[in-house]
Amino acid sequence: MATTLYKYTNSLVYETSPYLLQHAHNPVNWYAWNDEALEKAKQEDKMILVSIGYSACHWCHVMEHESFENEDLAEIMNTHFICIKVDREERPDIDQVYMLAVQLMTAHGGWPLNCFTLPDGRPVYGGTYFQKQQWKNVLLNLIDLYRNERERMLEYAAQLTEGIRLAELVKVNEQQEKYSAEMLHQMYQKWRARFDNAEGGSDKAPKFPLPNNYQFLLRYAFSDNITQKSREEVLQHVHLTIHKMAFGGIYDQIGGGFSRYSVDSYWKVPHFEKMLYDNAQLVMLYSEAFQATQMPLYKQVVYETLAFVERELTSAEGAFYSALDADSEGEEGKYYVWRKEELQSVLKADFDLFADYFNVNESGLWEHNNYILLRKESDEAVALKYNLTLKQLQSAINKMKQQLLKIREQRVRPGLDNKIITSWNALMLKAYVDAYNVFDEQRFLDAAIKNAAFIFDKQLRHDGGLNHISSIFSSSRGEEQPALSGAEVIHQSPAKNEGGVRRINGYLEDYSFTIEALITLYEATFQEKYLNVAHKLMNYCIQHFYDKKSGMFYFTSDEDNALISRKMELSDNVIPASNSSIAKSLFILGHHLEQDEYIEMSRRMLNNMLDEIVNYGAGYSNWAILLLYFTQPFYEIAIMGSQAMQKRKEFNKHYLPNSVFAGNTTESVLPLLKNRLINGQTTIYVCSDKTCKKPVILVADALEHIR
Repeated sequence: MATTLYKYTNSLVYETSPYLLQHAHNPVNWYAWNDEALEKAKQEDKMILVSIGYSACHWCHVMEHESFENEDLAEIMNTHFICIKVDREERPDIDQVYMLAVQLMTAHGGWPLNCFTLPDGRPVYGGTYFQKQQWKNVLLNLIDLYRNERERMLEYAAQLTEGIRLAELVKVNEQQEKYSAEMLHQMYQKWRARFDNAEGGSDKAPKFPLPNNYQFLLRYAFSDNITQKSREEVLQHVHLTIHKMAFGGIYDQIGGGFSRYSVDSYWKVPHFEKMLYDNAQLVMLYSEAFQATQMPLYKQVVYETLAFVERELTSAEGAFYSALDADSEGEEGKYYVWRKEELQSVLKADFDLFADYFNVNESGLWEHNNYILLRKESDEAVALKYNLTLKQLQSAINKMKQQLLKIREQRVRPGLDNKIITSWNALMLKAYVDAYNVFDEQRFLDAAIKNAAFIFDKQLRHDGGLNHISSIFSSSRGEEQPALSGAEVIHQSPAKNEGGVRRINGYLEDYSFTIEALITLYEATFQEKYLNVAHKLMNYCIQHFYDKKSGMFYFTSDEDNALISRKMELSDNVIPASNSSIAKSLFILGHHLEQDEYIEMSRRMLNNMLDEIVNYGAGYSNWAILLLYFTQPFYEIAIMGSQAMQKRKEFNKHYLPNSVFAGNTTESVLPLLKNRLINGQTTIYVCSDKTCKKPVILVADALEHIR
């Protein structure tokens, strides 16, 4: 790699993470997290700066420009500290530990995350974004403390490290589990007090989409033992929220897809970065919401978001890239916003309709005379106002959107983070399957199958484990190339390196989301290879991640190099917790494979989390979905015969969240299918709680057994 064009080059030049490469030519002598850097800190008796961020992070860029590109500050950092840069998406295990440390110290967290540690990695001070002078003061104060008050720092580090260890310690619930619908009602009553019933979402800003929250609430609304009044109230809040998100500036009205969050309370001004994991989960949510309600807006959002993913986040091999930056040309949101004059020039006579539809007015006005496009009125209302049919209006709007999309693509694009992360790919794989199930669009299924093939070929190792990051990286959309020759091998378990290719061992999230995706893909296709791989991955997790004492799973494998604390991910956030995900899959696989031990493991995990679920639903909504499985009738639907796939598609027209589907056109050894093939007809079996109804031929008759 040529370095002569740059005044400074550090060891990050040999990395493949776009975020780390962004810092490869800082005057700071950055290291990646590896044994060399950690040992160097001990040998030279220097404090460590662990600086964590990700490529699409706006304030990470700001701090880099203000402080990490400053030669005077870099000299202080290089002289007195070992400076380690971490991509939080590449090493979420490191991020978990030091984020918790900073939260314990300061009561808040975020990125950039800057944590100072002793040479052995135990934290002593930290924060998020620091202005230039603040940063200098922090550096000088820590240098002085380490030189003159080291014993005090050692004592504090010991206390803080113990706090990290204890902060998320699982409280094992030894009481016999007693799950009830009343627990869900109690949770909802506490949660609803924090609803924003004017703009949707929670009653605070910034607002994150948190799609898993609304998947749970949607399912809760359709559950048994809920009053009609509560059902209507829940559905009203769900529809308000996802409607407002789809109409807001957080949604890219021209190109599809969602930004990471809204900085305000009414979804107008986004933090313009676009993350794969958000868009995957939102496709799942809007697909499910359409299946339950048939609202056309939700279908539009799914189709437009998947068009964005295909256009901007998909590799030639069918893998999905991680993110698009918030910034372009050094300005946040510049790629996405519009000047009124530009719109008038392009749209000409159509401008008035467009401006009314997308609020090119005081509502959409942002900063520097730029407009964020957003909606307030329904298509029906706008069509009536302009004396157009609904079809005429939608055709006109779509034509204008395509015009503007072509012009926008001529702008300087936001940076693409081309990391291929297994867990996030699995989320998008499942999103494509969910969209296929609801909309019967073959290309959606084709994209899912192609991605599954990529995971099997590139991410699944010979020992049965998964890699977290792909060994294939892309320099541009659609053009694949191997990782940099000479790239440092930083796999956490060196014995597993294959052919010298840089790899990172999979985390629990990689396994849990992949298992979920493969189960869903099996249920959509009835191709048993997907269920078989999911089963093998689950057994691998139990072998390498399971803690028999608590019944929960660690985030890191028992084969990984130890950090100062081995964490368990328990609470659901912008992504569901890996423990809640794997607990759900244990339940589902237990039903598919008739393995009661899996269901009992899931039951024990849920029992440990009951207090948290009841007291804080918004932070444990994926666990609450599992609680719905245990407290509502749960159905196993088996379809056997030559018309199995056609019958499966008929079921997709109905909202049946508390169900698993199995099927085949020929004999199968799967427990739900064994000895159930009847020659000459396609038969449907509906079972619940180890009891099966009389086999039927028609889907309508099967639905009578479910309702």
